[in-house]
Amino acid sequence: MDKVAIYCRLSDEDKNKRNVTDDSESIINQKSMLIKYAVDKGWNIYKIYSDDDYSGLDAERPEFNQMIVDAEVGKFNIILCKTQSRFTRDMELVEKYLHNKFIEWNVRFVTVVDKVDTYEKSNKKSRQINGLVNEWYCEDISDSIRAVFKSKQSSGKFIGSFACYGYMKDESNKNKLVIDEEASEVVRLIFKLYLQGNGIQHIVHILNEKGIPNPTKYKRLKGFKYVNSQAKDQSGLWNKTTIKRILKNEMYLGNMVQHKRQKVSYKSKKIKELSPKCWIRVKNTHPSIIEEQTFNKVQKRLKSNIRSTGTGQAHLFASKVKCMDCNSTMQKVTNGKGYQYLRCKIYCVLPKGKKLCTSHSINLSFLEDIVSSKIKNYFRTLCSTENLTNKLMLEECIPDKLKHLENELVKINKDINKRMEALKRLYLEKISGEITTEQYNEFAGSFEKDKNQLLLKRSKLEGIIDETKQDSDEAYRYTKIVENYKSFDKLTHIMVDELIDYIEVGEKDRGTGKQNIRIHWNF
Repeated sequence: MDKVAIYCRLSDEDKNKRNVTDDSESIINQKSMLIKYAVDKGWNIYKIYSDDDYSGLDAERPEFNQMIVDAEVGKFNIILCKTQSRFTRDMELVEKYLHNKFIEWNVRFVTVVDKVDTYEKSNKKSRQINGLVNEWYCEDISDSIRAVFKSKQSSGKFIGSFACYGYMKDESNKNKLVIDEEASEVVRLIFKLYLQGNGIQHIVHILNEKGIPNPTKYKRLKGFKYVNSQAKDQSGLWNKTTIKRILKNEMYLGNMVQHKRQKVSYKSKKIKELSPKCWIRVKNTHPSIIEEQTFNKVQKRLKSNIRSTGTGQAHLFASKVKCMDCNSTMQKVTNGKGYQYLRCKIYCVLPKGKKLCTSHSINLSFLEDIVSSKIKNYFRTLCSTENLTNKLMLEECIPDKLKHLENELVKINKDINKRMEALKRLYLEKISGEITTEQYNEFAGSFEKDKNQLLLKRSKLEGIIDETKQDSDEAYRYTKIVENYKSFDKLTHIMVDELIDYIEVGEKDRGTGKQNIRIHWNF
């Protein structure tokens, strides 16, 4: 008696059918149909193989692969499916098994609905056509899904399964992100620690010492079935890669950044990383966790490739001190007594006899004292009665100036709209014959000229408004800087980062011992 293996498969696309007239594709119904068919044929059922929630293109289906192994060793001689697409939607697998391996193994392939039977040579072409149609169907579905996803991404909707660390999905709208207060505090701490001069590895140590779970473990503790395929262990400890990823993540600015990766093909599970120019960015889609100014400082610091010391902290002026003569970054060195100095990098790296610059050596503690003194002196100048009065007057005048300019812009826009309406009316009058073409051209030319002059005036006015707003921002920033640092006791990394663009150090005069130090401020 013939032995038959019954194979059933159900995928998400079947589960989501909404049309009540569609045949049910449930595993139970497939089994019932195929068992009845086998019994009617008088076949002895060897085993029922069933894969639930698997695509017809998936070659890693566990029950499918077990059935193939059993077929090869001759445990049955018939495979029965509801349709050919239940077996596979991949044309390569159709050719591999239906027209090659099954013939070698003396296994017959039969389907109930579309009448496939490999014992009948006459329907080979129909099997191949079925295979092509099934594969085209998958390709079309894949293209449609990609188009829908891209449309959602372009409109700023979140389509990921899990929100990035620091956020969670809005319960009322799964395509919107809201702040996860607990995780967002850790994100802020990471940015703060980095700007304080801590190296990435030292931040890893601090977080692990505090017992803070890493993003993967945090999601699991919150009850999510989250799997990080890149995780090297399940200890819940932080690592440098995770910290770097957080420090570079634009999502914390409140901008939606998606489409960073995509599948190579609808037939492959392999995923490729896309270049940043291919990413889909939409600004201001969710609340920010990190201010833009802070984020930009961190990116600048990351790009400068600052190295931390043995204590895990970079020195105060890391990447900010340059040789006044060759413009190379000054490099920190420590002598035998433990004193720390900065020297010209070009001088340090080249061997004796090939020096292209002099050392420009300066004691790090001495530089800190000099810079502190210059900053205090600078603030005394900034905070003089005259400067403060001028700044306060500017701050008081800006709102009134902005209001006047914006009122003027409203008036110009109204005038432009009037000219546009007048042109429309003229055109209708010309069409209806109320005025001649010559009259239309004369009036339209005048209105068009007025409109263009107004558009030019509007453009200039918008530029002035933008400049005024920038002045307002600068005035506010100036006030905040004065409030924050006018009475400082000791320099910090954050303070140096905010106040100083870079410092130039000249070579020490051997006769007088004087050394030129020039500070380039951020404002």
